[in-house]
Amino acid sequence: MAAPLEGIRIIDMTTVMMGPFATQILGDLGADIVKVEAPGGDSMRAVGPARHEGMGPLFLNANRNKRSIVLDLKRPGGRDILLRLVSGADVFVFNARPKAMARLGLSYEEVARAAPGIIYAGAYGFGEGGPYAGRPAYDDLIQGLSAVPSLAMRASGTDDPLYAPVVLADRVVGQSLAYTILAALIHRMRTGEGQAIEVPMFETIAQFVLGDHMGGRTFDPPEGEMGYARLLAKYRRPYATSDGHICVVVYTDRHWRAFFELIGRRAAFEDDPRLADMATRTRHIDALYALVAEELKQRTTAEWLELLEKADIPAMPLHTPESLLKDPHLAAVNFFRTVEHPTEGRLVSMRLPARWSSAARAEDLPAPPLGAHTREILREAGFADGEIDHWLGSGAAVETSAA
Repeated sequence: MAAPLEGIRIIDMTTVMMGPFATQILGDLGADIVKVEAPGGDSMRAVGPARHEGMGPLFLNANRNKRSIVLDLKRPGGRDILLRLVSGADVFVFNARPKAMARLGLSYEEVARAAPGIIYAGAYGFGEGGPYAGRPAYDDLIQGLSAVPSLAMRASGTDDPLYAPVVLADRVVGQSLAYTILAALIHRMRTGEGQAIEVPMFETIAQFVLGDHMGGRTFDPPEGEMGYARLLAKYRRPYATSDGHICVVVYTDRHWRAFFELIGRRAAFEDDPRLADMATRTRHIDALYALVAEELKQRTTAEWLELLEKADIPAMPLHTPESLLKDPHLAAVNFFRTVEHPTEGRLVSMRLPARWSSAARAEDLPAPPLGAHTREILREAGFADGEIDHWLGSGAAVETSAA
């Protein structure tokens, strides 16, 4: 079976997490991802425990189904090689700031001259039309600027703003970058037109956050305060049981009725005006969740999971990262796989969550050592062996010992 994106070639000049996560999604779907790295390699290669230098876990988990070529774009010939690669590709994706791309001679106009019809996809901190354009951006900065830590502070009732302990902005924007590239490819298929597309982090995450929390400011003039009360409730958290914690969502009319029956207080449900409907419950959600929290302390986690399942109230155990690896559902759907990496040995890998009934990548490529495919990719671009030796000798291209 052919993978959905088989035959699509993407020249990937992204680093860290946002861009690599996007291109791994596209690679998992069958695109040929040529990862262009500077001589020092993607900085994520150095993060976390590793068996060999440059092959850390964050890199391994965001760069499968890619091939690595090392080019020094600051040396004579490096840019020419890159443009040669792009001329045979469908997409050129990067996360350097536009001014840096222009300094390298890689603006959209310059790239499009070498590769008419190219999808030129840039993902960076801020859109070019605003005062923040050109500023550096990292996940923490974008989370803070988009109010994620402030919302966490409001929800916890403390004075301590906290970042989400995942690279939330990078991964959400990475997914946005992936689907935007796919939309541009469909547009080109229909019209024959390539184009430059911009996927800014701040605007993407601002929309992500405000979609939940615009509240009354959705209206002009405003019809109330900002914030979705249920998400900001102090007791919207995993609940303590007598021996641990449990995750429970008591949400619909049916859920609340069933919960009050479960705790032997059916009459209280009928008589409490705070439970009349969803709008009323939302206004009183913190007090209602406090009631749930108090009741759940009375039994063990196992007892509650059994009772709540019988009552058809959504409930799940609270995992740690360690216990998540042993989750029975993930095991049953073969989410985790043990794979043999050619240089790193046995690795635990996660598959693409989506499944396809009639299209799939036949075999995953392991995350590549730095420059492992330089010579191979240059040959595919039409360079003769003598030219390749010249570029390798000049330092414009680099082939590592791991190749």
